[in-house]
Amino acid sequence: MSRIGRKPIPVPASVEVKVDNGVVTVKGSKGTLTQEIHPLMTVTVDDGAVNVARPDDLKESRSLHGLTRSLIANMIEGVTNGFKKELEVNGVGYRVQKQGNDLVMNLGYSHQVIVSEIPGITIEAPSANIIIISGPDKQLVGQFAAEVRKKRPPEPYKGKGIKYAAEVVRRKEGKTGGKGKL
Repeated sequence: MSRIGRKPIPVPASVEVKVDNGVVTVKGSKGTLTQEIHPLMTVTVDDGAVNVARPDDLKESRSLHGLTRSLIANMIEGVTNGFKKELEVNGVGYRVQKQGNDLVMNLGYSHQVIVSEIPGITIEAPSANIIIISGPDKQLVGQFAAEVRKKRPPEPYKGKGIKYAAEVVRRKEGKTGGKGKL
């Protein structure tokens, strides 16, 4: 049995979970999320908990068991507390600011890089070098944060660029500057 898959998922009182024809819908204070479940998995909701069961011990069933349970648990977590990713912008002259629903970034290019909010995602720029991306969908928040980071990933010599707050950039030593032999 999958150790993760067999654990029941507790459902808070403020969250409503429905299972209908292979689609799980979770509704809470932060929004509503839906997820299509693989036909092999059986999802049941009873006495404040969600249980996921699998039909057999085939490799595909075992791997889907834990995945399905994790997806549903993340949906419940997302509609109650939400998820957030924090990004840091490092570099001389590199800064970000929020203008309406757009994030305007000066990243050392000859032009400004503008990223717009998408439905389900909220962008905040509390200071000139911090970006906070939040929303109820864990996958969407992570994907959007990765796309923002991709605009100028951190480089290894001076560490300039956009990095996750907890990310450690491995630094390289630059050229030694000595004269070469002729």
